[in-house]
Amino acid sequence: MTDPHPTEGELAILHVLWKLGAPATVREVHDELLRSKDTAYTTVLKMLTIMSDKKLVRRDESERSHRYVPLHSEPAVQSSMLKTFLQNTFSGSAVKLVQSALADDRASAEDLEAIGKLIAQAKSRRKK
Repeated sequence: MTDPHPTEGELAILHVLWKLGAPATVREVHDELLRSKDTAYTTVLKMLTIMSDKKLVRRDESERSHRYVPLHSEPAVQSSMLKTFLQNTFSGSAVKLVQSALADDRASAEDLEAIGKLIAQAKSRRKK
């Protein structure tokens, strides 16, 4: 299976499916998307069809209303997208990514503390 690279719209649908945590119909996905953005039912249907072709979701046709399930977990998609973003935007440098993320002082003291702990954990794993 190739690394998933959903578009922005596809990612919005995947977020809905992950949130719902169960196979969902087009209507259920559409209703959830309407909470944050005016989206046509036919657009959601078309996108889910494309996502099925792209192997981002699986379509279960055993019932009258087809149900869709994501084929990749949220962490797997995030990791794939981050790798691509890191390579394309920061030439693969995690240091440049972190520098950019911290440069505008939006990270709270709690964020910085949590980041410090994550770095310590990563160092610990590398020593093993």
